[in-house]
Amino acid sequence: MDEKVDQINENAVPERSAREVVLTYTAAPRSVVERYVQPTPLPGRRTPPQAEENEDEELEAPRPRRRVRRILLPALALLLVVSLLLSILYGSGLLAPREKRSTSSDLERHENEQSIAVSHAKTRIARYPNGDGTRLRYYPADGETLSIQQVYERVNPCTVTVATEISPTSMTIGTGVIFTPDGYILTNAHVVAGGISCLVVLDTGYSFDVKLVGMDEEKDLAVIKVMPKDLLRYQNEFGELPYAQFGDSDLLSVGDPVYAIGNPLGIELRGTLTDGIVSAINRDVEVDGVRMTLIQTNAALNNGNSGGPLINQYGQVVGINTMKKGSTADVSVEGLGFAIPISSVTYMVNDLIAYGEIRGEPVMGITVLTEPVTLPDGEVGLEIQDVTPTGAGDQAGLQVGDYLLRADGEAVASVADLLRIRRRYAVGEGFDLEILRQGERLRVQIVLTEGS
Repeated sequence: MDEKVDQINENAVPERSAREVVLTYTAAPRSVVERYVQPTPLPGRRTPPQAEENEDEELEAPRPRRRVRRILLPALALLLVVSLLLSILYGSGLLAPREKRSTSSDLERHENEQSIAVSHAKTRIARYPNGDGTRLRYYPADGETLSIQQVYERVNPCTVTVATEISPTSMTIGTGVIFTPDGYILTNAHVVAGGISCLVVLDTGYSFDVKLVGMDEEKDLAVIKVMPKDLLRYQNEFGELPYAQFGDSDLLSVGDPVYAIGNPLGIELRGTLTDGIVSAINRDVEVDGVRMTLIQTNAALNNGNSGGPLINQYGQVVGINTMKKGSTADVSVEGLGFAIPISSVTYMVNDLIAYGEIRGEPVMGITVLTEPVTLPDGEVGLEIQDVTPTGAGDQAGLQVGDYLLRADGEAVASVADLLRIRRRYAVGEGFDLEILRQGERLRVQIVLTEGS
């Protein structure tokens, strides 16, 4: 959706008048991930010189109290350092067996440490083998809308805290969402970037060490995986691992209610639910020189929400929360959060699972008219306007003037229907098409090729 230049000029200086205040936002979007570091003294820092003795008794009285503070404050700081270091070591499993670890208490020790920026160095998290055939799939909205309480009850058990060890003294805290019963988890790449190891924590406090399946920092997507032996231990004790259903983000409209679940400000407030609406769809946002097309929402997102689910009113995950725009010294900003739309990145997630990286977008090699056509028998179809030579459609035998009636067994009454079906499959995979050509119904199979 184009914005009018006379309404918002992103490069303009804020204008002020006696009657109104027009503020132009110029700060870059910020990822919503919480970062912790062990506090250390600044190099070369020296203790300030002592104040000269003062004979006034009223001034002398507080001096013993200051001496006590000089003793207690360093001791408390040292205690925080030791607590942080021990919790990181326990979190990485260096000081405790995995099966006996209480992750909830381990991680909460970090909650009050100062936050720093961590560079996105190449991750060293152990890799999980690719290509086991697992797929992320999303579905149209089905059934009645849920209350906010029902949404939370359905999705919170599938939402995990993601704790990534960056170094022996620092870590990042983000969020992720489980999307398969065998423990595949989707999160943001910047949550795990630069990591040495990674663990996830369920809403119950149960924890798993995870390995990295694949990630792409440009698209800000990462897939991590629970180990089979750990999953089996969980299943023997608690049953099936909870996992979320994903929905079609292309069906969202501005004004639709949405919900976010995550870990704002770290561990203590994990499992926080916020609500809002879809503020805009297909919003282009530039981050670090990369333009991303995102869902804009006013549901509150804070540090620690990165990688968490944006949920529709049917309890389906339709986006992965990734960033927000925050206030600056000159501009107050509220309710500007952004999420990666599931429908447009499903093939990317499936590439990460299959190959560990994102390949080209799978394409059909055809162009259809955007307006559906009602045929003489009342059935609706999409007319093929162009077929790319040697492309997937050409190899399947499709011709200009054919009408697409069904794809993968489903009616295609709109371009959105066709796109939703195409996005289920990766490059090299295929599905059946039912077409109408000069009054004759035909069935063909199309095998998707990689787009340029």
